[in-house]
Amino acid sequence: MSAQLQPLERWRLLLGEAAHNELCGSSGTGEGGGLSAETLAMDRALEWLYGREGEGRDLLQRERSADLGASALSIPDWINQVHTLFPRETIERLERDAVEHYRITELVTRPEVLQRVQPSQALLEAVLHTKHLMNPEVLAMARELVAKVVQQLIEALAIELQQAFSGVRNRRQHTRHASARNFDAAATLRANLKHYDPERRRLVIERALFNSRSARHLERWQIILVVDQSGSMVSSVIHSAVTAACLSRLPGIDTHLLAFDTQVVNLTDERSDPVELLMKVQLGGGTDIQKAMRYAADLIEAPRRAIVVLISDFYEGGPEHRLVRVVADLVAQGSRVLGLAALDQDATPAYDRAMAARLVEVGAEVGAMTPGQLAGWLAEVLRRNG
Repeated sequence: MSAQLQPLERWRLLLGEAAHNELCGSSGTGEGGGLSAETLAMDRALEWLYGREGEGRDLLQRERSADLGASALSIPDWINQVHTLFPRETIERLERDAVEHYRITELVTRPEVLQRVQPSQALLEAVLHTKHLMNPEVLAMARELVAKVVQQLIEALAIELQQAFSGVRNRRQHTRHASARNFDAAATLRANLKHYDPERRRLVIERALFNSRSARHLERWQIILVVDQSGSMVSSVIHSAVTAACLSRLPGIDTHLLAFDTQVVNLTDERSDPVELLMKVQLGGGTDIQKAMRYAADLIEAPRRAIVVLISDFYEGGPEHRLVRVVADLVAQGSRVLGLAALDQDATPAYDRAMAARLVEVGAEVGAMTPGQLAGWLAEVLRRNG
């Protein structure tokens, strides 16, 4: 949860829509009636669960009778929303009420439900949020779904990595292998000027020239991915695991993967198996970013050939000046520090902009990227400094 609720907002969420006019007044305009977008989303998530009180029907019947309006939520959608919107203690209460009181157990206890669902990233995120509630049979089926989605992500990213890290054009040497992206227009023009027809004002191309490609021979680099495993960062956790798996297959690159909340877990040994890695991740908890960054700093062997990629919303739970100091020290020793507020296919982050600005002031680069964009950024850094 990124914003602190005001007392009236808390009472509004507790009492529901029936108390809206009494607490928020009737002057609010628009769909939220004066509520912020985040508070409105929280209200909808609570209504999805507690609004079924006394209805006397199970979730599947409720969902079959629901319309297709924007407020309708699937089970995975609801799980992912509450893990983004609420603090950990509230999430635990909501999950307990959902399973024990309202018997919303389809995703976590019914194998037949997992058999008919379509693998997707939304489902993968919901599995990661609720795997601690699953019995062994359901967990085994969930693992198969995770594997299918991860394989799809790896195949897509592998193509982008291959393009980013493929050989560069060698403009000093030409090849007979014709490829549009290797076409040397300037050299082709010079080589065929003698075939220019002044009467028809046309240049006849008798021979097109194409640049050859030379493989990049990179000196060894360290790339350290430092991933915030708070509930709101689940999409970035997934793509970080996939990215680490793909990068670890590239020659000349030593890839590390760290996950953190208030503690740091070194997942480097599991980076080649992102499915197993994701099933081990424990989402939620506090945030101690500086501790994770100091752990990363201790792994660096050659500072000027190290890149530390911090993937976090930058909401620091510990003293902020310590995080700023460790980033400043990394930059001063010649290491590159890239802070990503999101690493996923949407690259639309919600983060502490003030903290991000402080990190930029001491030399870090901050942004949001898709995994493919990160691959391109890394390839460009390695090429300029290789």
